[in-house]
Order: sequence, then structure tokens, then C-alpha cells
Amino acid sequence: MNRYLPIASLTLMLFGCRFKNEDRREHQQRIVCLSKQYSEILYALGAERDLVAVDLSSTYPPEIKSLPTVGYHRALSAEGIASVKPTLILHDNNVGPEHVMRQLEELKIPMKVFDAKGVDIPTAKELVSEMGRYFHREARAESLNQKLDLDMGKAFARTHAYSTKPKVLVIHFGRAMNTYLTITRASTAGKMIEWAGGQIPIPGERGMIQLSPEVIASADPDVILLTDFGYDRLGSPEQVTTLPGVDTTRAAKKRRIHRVEEHDLVYIGPRTGENVLKLQELIHAGEATR
Repeated sequence: MNRYLPIASLTLMLFGCRFKNEDRREHQQRIVCLSKQYSEILYALGAERDLVAVDLSSTYPPEIKSLPTVGYHRALSAEGIASVKPTLILHDNNVGPEHVMRQLEELKIPMKVFDAKGVDIPTAKELVSEMGRYFHREARAESLNQKLDLDMGKAFARTHAYSTKPKVLVIHFGRAMNTYLTITRASTAGKMIEWAGGQIPIPGERGMIQLSPEVIASADPDVILLTDFGYDRLGSPEQVTTLPGVDTTRAAKKRRIHRVEEHDLVYIGPRTGENVLKLQELIHAGEATR
């Protein structure tokens, strides 16, 4: 038996009733967003009114967590998306599986992918501007981009004033099976650490790789940043310092292990300048400038 609903049934689910969400507010559109970067920009623009569901990776701002989720953006189901009756799907082409996207195309649900890639500061600003035009929030988009420029200018000025460039290790999930999922120089977080005046000692073509405790120990970082999931699972800074490979590092000995939000490090958006400034405070805590 086909585990997917027939296309006709899905079509009825999409168009067979009036569009209202849980608070009974009517929507001009019913938008499903499958990109965490797009989701944050929607809220920053004040254009979230018609957003009715997001993918599981969209976790910022906090109020977005009140919306229904339709699964992880690379493991979607047509039924889950159809159940919220979308009239528009936003995605950045990092979605799947392919057969689900084909099903959604067959249902003729309009989809929108913005041209700007948002992979660095210039293209992130282009993305904000493009989304601002699309949602008729041009003035807000310009304001967001101006603030981003100001924050990044402040961050770069601070970076040039620091006399050291600490080694920073970003551990994404903590420990599992005696391996650590860590972020490399090639990642968005790697760029942000560099902008903040630090350096990631782990090279690699991929943004994230698994490392053993021995490699963590030999890297001997000055600062360890642990993303929220792993940090919260361990329960306390003291527990983090006892992890194999971490326990012998300068970061553990000097208690320079800090919790960071994953969503602040994995894409570039309107708050990136703010986040780089926060990283500087963690990386260069107590350090005098030149």
C-alpha cells in the first residue's frame, strides 16, 4: 500500500476549508518556511503574520517555537506540510527528500526560493533586501542592513585592537561514543570566530567533523564553546570540564568553557554583528586591547 496520501486527497486537505490558525486569526496567505535563515529574517522584517508552520531547524526568535513544525528540512513529508494547508512554501533549496518535493510540485503549491544566497555579509544583506521587497518591508530591510554594518564595523575595530588570537574549539553536540562533533574553519561559525578575533584549530572541507578525545586534547584550545544542546545535556560547566580530551585543555583548566546558542552560529543574518560582538566578549574575556 502506498504510504503517501493520494494527490487528490492531499489537494482536498489543502483547499477544502477556510484558512485560519489556532488563534482564529485569518491569513491573507498561509506560509510554510523551510529555512531557519529565512525564518529569522521574516521575523526581523515584521513579516511573520502569515507564517503558519516552520521546519524543526527554525528556532529563532523564541516566539517561533509556538508555531507547528513540519519536520526537518531534509526529511520532510508531503502529509505534514499539507496538513497546515499552505498557500506558499519558502525554502532555500536545502530541502528533501526529492520525492516529497515532487509531490508538492504536483499539488501546485506555490514555492519561493530567493536569489540571494546569504552565505556572507554582502549576500546576507542582499537576501534581507530581497525579502524586504517581496514582503513590502523595504524600509525595515534597509534599517536591518545598516545595523548589521554598524555592528560588524564595531566588531572589526575591536578585533584589530586585541593583542592575541585565542584558539577556539566549537563543540556542537558534546560527547557520544567517545567522539565529538566539532565545527571546522570552513563553517559559518568558523568565519564568525575569525571575525571575532579568534581562530579555530580544526581544518576541514566540511563545516562539521567528528573528532576523538585525543585530537581535542592535542588541539588544546584556549576557549571552548559548547552549543546549547550538548551543554544543557551535561548539566553544568563542571561536568563539561571532566569530559575526556576536554579535561586537559587550557580552556578546562582556566574554566573558559561557555554555552552558545547553535542558531547564532550556523547562518548569517540580521543579528550576525550582534553575535560576533558576543563571541568577542567570550573569546577575549578580560583581555586588554592595544
